[in-house]
Amino acid sequence: MYTDVFLRPGYSILGAMLLSSWLLPSPAVAGPTLAKIRDTQAITIAYRETTAPFSYLDAEKKPVGFTVDLCLKIIEGIRQELKLPQLKVNYLAVTPSSRIAAITSGQADLECGTTTNNAERRKQVAFTVPHFFAGVRMAVRTDSGIKNWIDLRGREVVTTKGTTTVKLLNDRNKVRALALKLVEGTDHSESFSMLEKGQAAAFVMDDVILYGFRASMKRPEEFAIVGDALSVEPYAIMLTKDDAELKTSVDREMANLQNDGNFRKIYDKWFMHPVPSPGKSVNMPMGYLLRDSILFPTDKIGD
Repeated sequence: MYTDVFLRPGYSILGAMLLSSWLLPSPAVAGPTLAKIRDTQAITIAYRETTAPFSYLDAEKKPVGFTVDLCLKIIEGIRQELKLPQLKVNYLAVTPSSRIAAITSGQADLECGTTTNNAERRKQVAFTVPHFFAGVRMAVRTDSGIKNWIDLRGREVVTTKGTTTVKLLNDRNKVRALALKLVEGTDHSESFSMLEKGQAAAFVMDDVILYGFRASMKRPEEFAIVGDALSVEPYAIMLTKDDAELKTSVDREMANLQNDGNFRKIYDKWFMHPVPSPGKSVNMPMGYLLRDSILFPTDKIGD
């Protein structure tokens, strides 16, 4: 479970030290990924198709979203670092089950979605500075009478395959003896659809994803986001753990965004204003964890 490291003594100093180190001049020798990017003049983003407002397809089937915008800003910084006149951006659609493999296999250079940085995943991949902190809660029908986890006893609930929520729910089920019947959707869209069709009593997932899906419904008032937060999930852009030079570049660019005010502008665009397709606002002001963390950007988190 995530621990609020940003509010613990000493982490402000650490964040400031890391920020200053990321703002130093670029390394003279590019690592394998940067060398490949320089030689091919192309970079590949792994994105999600159904996780508005972070990463999804708009009406024209173009990848858009908060994390996509952040990645494009980072890529522009890399383009300038490598002194390339242009840098082509390729896109690779991934699911929760395929996203880590896309990075470890080299199919994608950056994964720009809603991936939680945790110790288990860091055995396979690296993460840059968090760009969001989400709480795991549940979406239910407003008329269901479900207010908290105890109300799910013996009920069928859905979450999405390949997410950290699967283990979290299984652990919660054992501790509270709720006798939950857990089913897994292939992606968030299928999971929410099961709730919408009455095939599950609740869809358990990160609250911001649930708010995004509710905002896209024709009758959002028919759904409620309820329950105490089971955990706090720090989202971060994922990249290979075998290329220190690439991580230094990505960390530097993300720290720059959070330091120069552009990060807040991108956040407001996607969370406080109507977004392309469905054209509605999530209306979610920046939480205190994220507000505090961007003052001193760091990739060091508690687990």
